[in-house]
Amino acid sequence: MPQTKTDIPDKRYLKIGEVSAITGVEPYILRYWETEFREVKPIRARSGQRLYRRKDVELILKIKELLYKHKYTIAGAKKHLRSVERGKEPSSKSTKTVTLQEIKSELMEIRRLLS
Repeated sequence: MPQTKTDIPDKRYLKIGEVSAITGVEPYILRYWETEFREVKPIRARSGQRLYRRKDVELILKIKELLYKHKYTIAGAKKHLRSVERGKEPSSKSTKTVTLQEIKSELMEIRRLLS
């Protein structure tokens, strides 16, 4: 069963098998995500083995959430991560707030006209 961020072992580096067990993502998918997401960059040991840091595992969990839970496409997940990286969390919250304010104004106007 995949673990949460708090369940990530307190080790400096994790091997791909350990990351797979923690995240519930198969090693071949982790390797594929390395090619698709520039943010996923495990370091390489002299032997060539991938070594993931805690921040890499947290990022993988975020990517998994975007792809599997929120049903983002790879391109959509990339765009989301890059927006977050730039400090502009893509959210329709501000758009919803504006829309709700417009609706409220219109309803207040209708109420005023009916009074």
